[in-house]
Amino acid sequence: MIPRSTPPVRAAIAWRETRNGEDDVNLEDADTKPVVSEDAGTTSQSTEGEAAGPSVVEAAAGLSVEAGAGPSVIQAAAGPSVVQAGADSKHRHSGWNPDWLKMPQFKNWLYLTQHGMFCRICRQHKPPIKKGPLKRAFIEVGILVFRKDYIERHISSEPHQYSVKHQVSLASGISFFYVKLISATYQPCLAHIMNYVFALGLGYSVMQAFEPTVIMEHEAIIGGFKCLYWLVKNEIAHHTNYPKLLSLAQLLGCDYFEKLKVDQRNNYQSHRIVDEMLEILAEIVESPILEEIRSSQAISLEVDETTDVSVNRQLDLHVRHLDKEGYVFNHFLDLVTLEDGKADSVVAAIKSVLQKKDLPVDRLYGLGTDGAAVMTGRLNGVAKQLTDSFPKLVSVACAAHRLALACKDASNAVRYMANFRNHLQELHLFFRNSANRSATLSAAATTLGLNDLKVKEVKDTRWLSQHLAVQNLQRNLPAVLAALAEEASTRKCPVAKGLYTFCATYRFVAALYLQADVLPHIAMLSKVFQRADVNFLHIKEQVPVTLVTLRRILEAGETPLPGTFLARLHQDLDNPGGLGAFSIAGEEERIRRGHGILERPREDMWARFVRDVLKPYICSLESNIESRFQHIEVLGAFSVLGPKAVTSNDVTNISMLQTLANKFIPGQDATVIQEWTSYKQHVLEGTFKDKTQAEIMQLLASEKDEWAEIYPNLSLLSSVGLVIPVSSVNCERDFSTMNRVKTDMRNRLKGEHLAACMRIAVSGPAPEAFPYTQALELFFNKPRRIKCSDKQCHLCTK
Repeated sequence: MIPRSTPPVRAAIAWRETRNGEDDVNLEDADTKPVVSEDAGTTSQSTEGEAAGPSVVEAAAGLSVEAGAGPSVIQAAAGPSVVQAGADSKHRHSGWNPDWLKMPQFKNWLYLTQHGMFCRICRQHKPPIKKGPLKRAFIEVGILVFRKDYIERHISSEPHQYSVKHQVSLASGISFFYVKLISATYQPCLAHIMNYVFALGLGYSVMQAFEPTVIMEHEAIIGGFKCLYWLVKNEIAHHTNYPKLLSLAQLLGCDYFEKLKVDQRNNYQSHRIVDEMLEILAEIVESPILEEIRSSQAISLEVDETTDVSVNRQLDLHVRHLDKEGYVFNHFLDLVTLEDGKADSVVAAIKSVLQKKDLPVDRLYGLGTDGAAVMTGRLNGVAKQLTDSFPKLVSVACAAHRLALACKDASNAVRYMANFRNHLQELHLFFRNSANRSATLSAAATTLGLNDLKVKEVKDTRWLSQHLAVQNLQRNLPAVLAALAEEASTRKCPVAKGLYTFCATYRFVAALYLQADVLPHIAMLSKVFQRADVNFLHIKEQVPVTLVTLRRILEAGETPLPGTFLARLHQDLDNPGGLGAFSIAGEEERIRRGHGILERPREDMWARFVRDVLKPYICSLESNIESRFQHIEVLGAFSVLGPKAVTSNDVTNISMLQTLANKFIPGQDATVIQEWTSYKQHVLEGTFKDKTQAEIMQLLASEKDEWAEIYPNLSLLSSVGLVIPVSSVNCERDFSTMNRVKTDMRNRLKGEHLAACMRIAVSGPAPEAFPYTQALELFFNKPRRIKCSDKQCHLCTK
């Protein structure tokens, strides 16, 4: 039952009441049955010169509007039996009437051929045959009984209404929701309901959709590509959810998906056809990227290896290249399954990908790895073998990995800091593995008025995990100590007692505050190295700043810098509403079991902490960072292209230019030095004055500026310096994507299909920006069972 409050229904009923029975056609009282010729043809091309008129939606549904002028039709098409009535005649003789093509309810769907009258919309949508003859009038065969009431009868027929609604669904399922809802009950009012929708401004897209050139089979295939691409782009299981998404689309009004059901055995939803469509989508995403890479004057690779949920070794390759304007871009290249993790297997896989993708290996200048032994081995590592094959290649260990290792080595160098790190992880495990303990911790936080209370995990594979754990624990330490004390006293938990004994000490709190001062600077440097476009300039600029900050903390000694956490350590220990409630000042480390607690003045405890923990830790951290970042070999020579180099010693600059030329442009030392002498004046007084080194190198690398023609060798060196990777963070992001795509429930996804899913998820455009027409063309490169109604279609007839 349709609600009476529905606006189109009220409009239709009002129209019915004002019609006064005009133009009603009593189909049941028709005394003549339609006669169809047996040899009628099946052509669906419209007669040349048909008049343009109102919307096809209005005309197809029988909407009475004033007809516009239109050209005449070929009268001879109706055959010699057609007789035109005179102007003074009251009745027209039987036969074809050309004026029918001028009537708005007929003109946009009715057309005449030598085989009779046909309906353009019904022939396009091919409504299913539910009962009756297999050849229907106006659709499969033309009708040669030229009577107006027969044409009007076709308007209200079920096949015609089916075709009208399906044509509407092409444009907008929302705009014509009312039409689909009430057409079954109010068939005579359908045209005026549509008129109401057009009055609301919702019909423009439908008018565009009602073009004879729309091919339903093609629309169904494009719709299938849209559904599949949306699933893969959003990292959703596509094999199981693709048929479900098509069913949902049909439920929402996309009826053209029925065209995918060619017969009972072919519905274009099988795993095989879905995999073929996935490969087509991935090929379209990859093709323009490969073209950009091949046109770049310098490229580099980031390589890393991991294990997926199926315990298969996966080698990830990420590529860096420049566009014509000198900007750096990063793209996922491929994912290769390895039989083992040996260097020979990795090198063979890399060379295979470069050959398969047809990348210019003569322009391969950089290799970024995680610094593992298999990658950087001096005798037979991956970098060594690739450098032997490609002499211009420069291998760089990941800066983010190096920084994480420097922090870990600094902690291990100081015994107490290594113990401190282990207890952070034990705190996390203590509360994570028990709901009751977590509830106790939450209750303690509520009592103390603390929010966002969670003991974070510390993991070596997560570069910022210790910083987040320290930051959270420093803010919520009173609640954690209260929860541990509650567990130790109420539930007699020995683990809680041991953790409380270690954490409720002066040295633990001081170490926590020390790391709260140091780790934010390390985390800031790590975030810089995790940028996708990071290059050697970031190491050159950011590492010295971090080292200066660490030296300031070290030089402050027993007088902490103002504004730091260490500066308010004693104030927090005396706060009765916080740490002061736990009497931490009187609980120094036990000298020996059974000998009680040794009481010390607070000043002595602070001096001892500075001597035994603070200074050794800062010194170790500083030396580890310096040792891992000072030897950047060839990368350090690129500083000659910076603005500071032009004011320094020319002997040093010429030495660095020779280093770069010997590595990347053999035999061009003199030319490079000559170009740099002229370039130096532009930096001092010309265009490059007051610009940073990054801006200068980008201008030199741009192929759209004149600098690439004036200084071709410096332009190449700038391109090389920009693309050489100093980290493998893009591979780590690819691994995160792989873990989201290949889950425990999708553990059989592998090979090219896993790489295709990752390529779309990482590099694919937004679903609304994807070129689905190109996918349709590639889809029909192979013979398909699905065919469109257009016999002249250049796609289906391949």
